[in-house]
Amino acid sequence: MNEVPLHERRLVYQVPGMDKVEVQRNLTYTNVEGTELKLDIYIPTNLSADIRLPGVVFIHGGPIPLDWPLPTHWGQYRSWGELIAASGLVGVTLCHRYHDYTCLEQANSDIMAALDYIRKRADEFNLDTDRLCLWACSGGGPFLSPIFQGQPKFVRCIIIYYALLDLRPIERISQVVRGELIEKFSPVVQLGSTEVPMFIVRAGLDRLELNQTIDLFIQKAVAINVPFDFANHAQGHHAFDILDDDARSREIIVRTIEFIKANV
Repeated sequence: MNEVPLHERRLVYQVPGMDKVEVQRNLTYTNVEGTELKLDIYIPTNLSADIRLPGVVFIHGGPIPLDWPLPTHWGQYRSWGELIAASGLVGVTLCHRYHDYTCLEQANSDIMAALDYIRKRADEFNLDTDRLCLWACSGGGPFLSPIFQGQPKFVRCIIIYYALLDLRPIERISQVVRGELIEKFSPVVQLGSTEVPMFIVRAGLDRLELNQTIDLFIQKAVAINVPFDFANHAQGHHAFDILDDDARSREIIVRTIEFIKANV
């Protein structure tokens, strides 16, 4: 049997009804110099028009080469969107233009545009505009920095999965990105006093340089006493939620859903 390509792999945890949620695909949330940027919305089935539900917005990592499949098409994000909707929430997956380390600002602009789009059209998606969770993984971690800076009240909680949280020690980034931008997009630098609860997830078998940024972020979070929960998958790899089909992966995914529901 052929190995399933990474971009086609789905979550190692499933719940009934994931195949029956309503999905609105390929919605154009902004047009930048002729390029249409798309997002998908996952909604529980059979909702009346007046119901408003909290939402989970997924921020993918990168940099992603231009010739790769769009993240909204990946099995990981499609199954996360389905799981969120089957759990009674609204899921949002999006594509942003993080194709190179020098694209931090444009990718962040895209993410802000996507948030603006879903909040302005929330009635179409049964979405509560003031109850959002942001979920960032891997190279998407830097895009949490503006959230820590601005602390928008509509962000009720944050999920961090095996994410890069400090750009400063990464030499290949410092060679092409200005120092002020490196600090601007390093969550460990921008994290300050906040009441927004976070769930931080670390994969024990991940790259050392990435895990060191998570460890430093956690140390600062403890030092300034911000609210967070933590899970370490000691035998987990980067993207354990689609790669490691074991009890610990499933436990962490379940805890993630429970954390979101308790805090949005």
